[in-house]
Amino acid sequence: MSPETGETFQLDVRRLEPPEPLERILDTLADMPRDARLRVVHRREPFPLYDLLRRLGYQWHTEGADEYFEILIRS
Repeated sequence: MSPETGETFQLDVRRLEPPEPLERILDTLADMPRDARLRVVHRREPFPLYDLLRRLGYQWHTEGADEYFEILIRS
């Protein structure tokens, strides 16, 4: 990812049941300004999300831990 610009939105979906995390992430991305980023905290690595992000032209970086994953998404 290139240097960061714009606002960073936070979204914690760890307690949501599928498919709500995916829906919330896509809804939030649709409402964000183009130069903003979205930091998502998820209880598992959301592989289906990655294909959708790729198709929509987003970039992302995932860091995993034993208890959760953090995904930073930007356009």
